[in-house]
Amino acid sequence: MIRWFLERGARAFGRKYEYDVSYMLDVIETSGSAGLRLALFPNLVGYRGTQRGQAVVAGAVLASTLDGDCGPCAQLVVDMAMQAGMAAGLLQACAGGRPEEAGDVGLGFRFAQAAIAGGLETDTLAQEIVDRFGRKTLVAASFGAASGRFYPVFKRGLGHGAACQRLHFGVGEDVVLDANG
Repeated sequence: MIRWFLERGARAFGRKYEYDVSYMLDVIETSGSAGLRLALFPNLVGYRGTQRGQAVVAGAVLASTLDGDCGPCAQLVVDMAMQAGMAAGLLQACAGGRPEEAGDVGLGFRFAQAAIAGGLETDTLAQEIVDRFGRKTLVAASFGAASGRFYPVFKRGLGHGAACQRLHFGVGEDVVLDANG
């Protein structure tokens, strides 16, 4: 019975975002317990902090996802961020390698990139986030920086990896992604 609910939820998610959920269905078919854990993962890592820090968090999730994927997961993150009200042009600037032009979204993006790389500027960017948005936003951006890579890596591990693609933002030109940077 749990598998039926999980499959139904996965298919609804796929329809909502025009996203291939075959890897989710594969996990659910293999193990209801694993499917349940996969379904609960967003609740575990999805802390988003305060409303005023949402742009920072969106940027962190985008950077982390792009670090792990240049295909459908990245497009899903863009689509979900835009649905949540993030400006397409700011997300586009980050994905296009211009996060310094992307305001608060760019701050979160640069923070996640630094945290992932173990960069020296991580502490400086973290302090800027705390000073401007508070510690809750830093915690949320840290969750985003750490967790955005989960799905792309998980999908590749299961044999459901996808090729790099263009990211669509609905404004301006698409951003062509490249697995080599």
